[in-house]
Amino acid sequence: MSIPRSSLIAILIFLLFINPVLAEEKKEMPQPIIITSKTLINDSKAKTATFEGDVVAKRGEVTLYAAKMIVYYEDEQKGGNIKMIEAIGNVKLVKGDRVITSHKATYYPEPEERVIFTGEPRATEGKNLVTGEKITYFMKDDRSLVEKSKVYLKEKKSEK
Repeated sequence: MSIPRSSLIAILIFLLFINPVLAEEKKEMPQPIIITSKTLINDSKAKTATFEGDVVAKRGEVTLYAAKMIVYYEDEQKGGNIKMIEAIGNVKLVKGDRVITSHKATYYPEPEERVIFTGEPRATEGKNLVTGEKITYFMKDDRSLVEKSKVYLKEKKSEK
């Protein structure tokens, strides 16, 4: 059965962003994640959506690039929420002047919205560089945890 790509994208976005937050008026609605790619394969039985070719996922100020992304989601009866997103190949996250690159990244929306970068991860902010075995970026807190880190600080030029 072949479903047009635009229909699949619309269905996927609808399923991915239904959130139990709707029932809680005190919380703000999260911004949607918008994913574009050359191809999309949705597997309803496996509850996955696989995006391939120039994949770009954007949510607010954060943009994630990769060769391939696999979105894992819950049953519709459980809300259809995203359980996890894997980004594979030439992964790059950009937020302002912060850039994190790696071979693989895994996004977990709960309990803390975080992205774990593995495979030679590198983070730059301005001229400063941090490398490590694993970089965990906590999106809500805008902070990072780097395991086995090596930091390269480049001093700013003094203004006279």
